[in-house]
Amino acid sequence: MQFPHANDEAILNMEGEHEMQFHLRLLSGIKPQELQGEFNRIGVTSEGKELMIGKGELIIIKVGNLSPQAANILKQEMLAKGGEVALGKEMAYLGKEKGDAIIMGTKSQYQRLLALLPCQPFGLPILARELALLLDNIQQPLPPLIIKNQTFAWGEKTYIMGIINITPDSFSGDGLWTKDHLLAKVRRQAEDFLHEGADLLDIGGESTRPGSEAISEEEEKKRILPVIEALAKESPLPLSVDTYKPSVAKAALNSGADIINDIWGLQKYPEMLRVVAKAKTPVIVMHNQSTPNYTDLMAEVASFLKESISLAVANGLPREKVIIDPGVGFGKTREDNLKIINCLGELKALGAPILLGASRKSVIGLTLGLPVHERLEGTASTTAIGIARGADIIRVHDVKEMTRVARMTDAIVR
Repeated sequence: MQFPHANDEAILNMEGEHEMQFHLRLLSGIKPQELQGEFNRIGVTSEGKELMIGKGELIIIKVGNLSPQAANILKQEMLAKGGEVALGKEMAYLGKEKGDAIIMGTKSQYQRLLALLPCQPFGLPILARELALLLDNIQQPLPPLIIKNQTFAWGEKTYIMGIINITPDSFSGDGLWTKDHLLAKVRRQAEDFLHEGADLLDIGGESTRPGSEAISEEEEKKRILPVIEALAKESPLPLSVDTYKPSVAKAALNSGADIINDIWGLQKYPEMLRVVAKAKTPVIVMHNQSTPNYTDLMAEVASFLKESISLAVANGLPREKVIIDPGVGFGKTREDNLKIINCLGELKALGAPILLGASRKSVIGLTLGLPVHERLEGTASTTAIGIARGADIIRVHDVKEMTRVARMTDAIVR
């Protein structure tokens, strides 16, 4: 569609028209609370705001594994409400294979759709429940989480997690493992991180960089338990432990750790589920897989993390204690990692706080052609974009600099 261009000469010849000037501002893409503010600015009544706010945001949802029959009913119902559903040709012509659909509509249109889907066949009542949960997740604020007497109010600010590597072979070159003066080094780094703005500390005893060699559980405990015991008493910051081994996690919690950060999302060892559920400890579940082989990257990452949340809840861990991490750098190509950071907001549909850990990682080195010790600016970019896309926690090596980036980004987007 082409919009007609006004003829300047004709306008000037119209009596009084040459003095008229309209002020146009594109509001599409703004958040619902920002739209509420614009309603207030122009004096919309309370009744009007309640009626119209659901019509001011286009929500686009991709649905997979739909039968052609279900997809066509979905399309007919959404069209009747003023929305739309995009289907591939085979789906539209009632082919035999299941496929995908993309639903496009406003909140009001979805609400009217959800009132009708429970009465439809072909699994649409189940889809209605899933859609309702997704819409609730993206619209309702997350409940705050209290860790070590500190309240993490998701959405109000970005929280900074400082990395303390008790390893001799950290990819970033900041490993502190040594037989001499270890605790002194750790105390100094923890104190520096506290003053530089860290909100949490993440302690790891085993390098998880690509190609690194696994260490025994006893070796991992030997590295991290004295550190945890010391910092649990001396630091006011909550302590996260980066481990996927149940016995290490249990020992760490007994030594004073507050959070378990599992790079396999509670899906490598079933015993890890029982450890965190029994302790009722917050857990960070990360997406991970051995090789970067995806058909639909974001859908598969979300599906993995959704399963991790479900497993945690099914084993008795309160849902609000699960934090998700898309796993930048784990089983993903450079392009995959860039897409995850840019599309991070899609994971809001899971209804959990999001942690982003891209600090100094290879996605930065490969993009900029820089070694690890020159990736500060690249890390700053991933931090700012990650926050703008919805990250709640940023896991970083350079706490002082990334705290400043986060505060500036928060001032703009929050």
